[in-house]
Amino acid sequence: MDQTANQHAHIDSQSSILAAMDIWEMYLLDQGRSEYTLKSFRGDIRLLTKYLPADKTIGSIPTNDLTHFIEWLESGRGRYIPCSPKSLARRVTTLKSFFRWLAEHGRIAFDPAEAILQHSVISPLPEVLTMRETDIVLDAAQKIAQGGQADHRPLALLKLLLETGIKKSECLNLKLAHVFSEESGNYLFVRYPDQKDRNKERKIAVTQAWMESYQNYLQQYKPEDAVFPWSPRRLEYILEDIGKAAGLEKHLSFSMCRWNCALQDRRSGMEQDAIRQKLGISKIQWREINLKLKELPKVYEAPES
Repeated sequence: MDQTANQHAHIDSQSSILAAMDIWEMYLLDQGRSEYTLKSFRGDIRLLTKYLPADKTIGSIPTNDLTHFIEWLESGRGRYIPCSPKSLARRVTTLKSFFRWLAEHGRIAFDPAEAILQHSVISPLPEVLTMRETDIVLDAAQKIAQGGQADHRPLALLKLLLETGIKKSECLNLKLAHVFSEESGNYLFVRYPDQKDRNKERKIAVTQAWMESYQNYLQQYKPEDAVFPWSPRRLEYILEDIGKAAGLEKHLSFSMCRWNCALQDRRSGMEQDAIRQKLGISKIQWREINLKLKELPKVYEAPES
């Protein structure tokens, strides 16, 4: 932090964009931003330097320059394909974050990006199971658990995902010590090994029906640490096999189960913020997800043709 602060003293309105970007990167690293995010931001700012004159300083960039830069991105930059809506939205976010940081730290007199409207983009609606399809895949997993060569793993996995909505990475990190059955109820803890992800940790209630399928699974497979000690691809294959056994045309996946969990919770009357916290997502991420959840019941509750 001290080194960053010392270097800040060398950045002023006459500094180049690239020099300011180097210090901004150090600031973002201090804030715990990922290398992937930094790489994206770096590419966006470098694109701005290619558009503006080489001698342009951070204090001499008006809002019009940024507006024309965005139009240049939208038009395809001459010989290039125009930015996708998602890329354009991210690049506008980069500009607004970069110049807001410069203004807040007194390196420029005003924020030229403040007046620029954020370009938001809503990705397509995810594919989900209908209510009938949900019953069909659960029935298929139940039959696998009760068949001649009984396998309790598919049912335990599927019911867990549909009840809790946890992500693939969270499922892989779930330990035996994270699952509890007490007089007050059954629940599991979603834990994260990295300190920066601790805000995503949460407690999620599970039903007695899942606990019973979980106990059957434990007796059969006897895992010692991780609840599901297999590779991500192996767990994906298990879900795909359930879908095939159910005659499902859709691709049963972790993401699909997560959306179906949120849909079911919304349909049951759970408060929006409770759903958000159960999914472990931020309020900013929730905005887009909530918009989709308002549209998805039309698919989820649609009568079968």
